[in-house]
Amino acid sequence: MTETTDDSLSHLPRAAARLGAAFARPKTIAVLCVVALTVLGWAYLALLTAGSYDPLSAFDALCRAMADTSSGLTGAALVALMWGAMTLAMMLPSAAPMILTYAEIADTAARKGERIVSPFVLAAGYLAVWFSLAAGATAAQLGLTRLALLDTGMASASGLFSGAIFIAAGFYQFSALKLACLNQCQRPFPFFFANWATTPGGVFKLGIRQGIFCLGCCWAMMLVMFAVGVMNVLWMAGLGVVMTIEKIGTGRKFTYAVGVMLIAVGVVFIATAFAAHWPVRAA
Repeated sequence: MTETTDDSLSHLPRAAARLGAAFARPKTIAVLCVVALTVLGWAYLALLTAGSYDPLSAFDALCRAMADTSSGLTGAALVALMWGAMTLAMMLPSAAPMILTYAEIADTAARKGERIVSPFVLAAGYLAVWFSLAAGATAAQLGLTRLALLDTGMASASGLFSGAIFIAAGFYQFSALKLACLNQCQRPFPFFFANWATTPGGVFKLGIRQGIFCLGCCWAMMLVMFAVGVMNVLWMAGLGVVMTIEKIGTGRKFTYAVGVMLIAVGVVFIATAFAAHWPVRAA
């Protein structure tokens, strides 16, 4: 197998070839996702301006249902759906290089008459990991709401809590685990070449392993959503851009710069929280 292949992926089944072709332009996918999220963000701001906090508003009712931990399975299901959709929107662009690389190698193998498995199986394994995170984030959100660390608008109710999340995410950018996982995400070809599988179960496991690398790279920035507001679409777009840029192949300087900025934002949150409660002496 060789890393350089025909862009047409003509030896794959039609559906698999279309999937590979779709991910052949990860920057385009990222731009489209960011545009879509930005449009949703402006729509969200427009709803706020129009008074979406009216109890009769359908949007407000949805937010309240998701934030209400007493709504049982219905509320939990809404939160889970929200996290699942958010995970897809934020992580889909960053998965493009990995899925495209697999499709290219599979096309080369098919050209040689070797047995291959559809890239859809790989993507399913990858998504299984991130949907597991969505399930965990759902449980965390419900728990944080009960602890009053998140308010009814699904935003942080504590500046100290928000600051702690930002600072923790910032320091994680400098960790050995983050850099090791990022290296695997940036260079999927050696991983696939060394671990190539020709059975659906084996390829699904490859997707899971790649998903775990991706999770190890990005989980801390995903948790930032708890600090800025789970439904904050503008932050979704911004973090999605950062994670995609990291995986496309930027150097460590970008990763470190993001870490510094996250820590700085966290310090501002904490300083603001302390200033708001600082005792004022009477004149």
